[in-house]
Amino acid sequence: MYKEIINKIKPQLEKTIGYLKNEFMGLQVGRATPSLLENLKVEAYGQKMALKDLAAIQIPEPRAIIIRPWDKAVVPNIESAIRKSSLGLSPIAEAEFIRLTIPPLSEERRKEIAKILQEKAEECRISIRRHREEVWREIQNLERSKEITEDEKFRAKDELQKLIDEYNKKVEEMKNRKESEIMTI
Repeated sequence: MYKEIINKIKPQLEKTIGYLKNEFMGLQVGRATPSLLENLKVEAYGQKMALKDLAAIQIPEPRAIIIRPWDKAVVPNIESAIRKSSLGLSPIAEAEFIRLTIPPLSEERRKEIAKILQEKAEECRISIRRHREEVWREIQNLERSKEITEDEKFRAKDELQKLIDEYNKKVEEMKNRKESEIMTI
């Protein structure tokens, strides 16, 4: 009975890991990648839209990005959104596209990004712990209502902790991988 409850949180934990992966992809690591900009919100057509819904994002060189909007009228909006973002990039608007050059990261910026990585990883771990607490409460309620025995409760606690440890390890591995990517010059 408790196994269903534990299995029920796996999709939520996977969603948390997916969110973290998305957040990490959006961090500038000194190389041009479409994921750096694709979820940037741009004011267009009276609403906020993701850049990937407004334009094609191309990488002609390792440190260059070309953004080609499908509607040339949104070029100023995209340029403005990039300038206002926390990416620290300076867009150069041409008639039909926007050019971005990714500067090499300074040591100070690398440390700043590493700090952001740590914060995002901690947010993810907090979310994982919150899921664990919810499931643990459900398991305790099952034991109180005599639907499972005390031994099963502790077996469930061990299984739950093993699952949580597995996901925390994934978070740590992702953080370390991204951190080494950022610190590599």
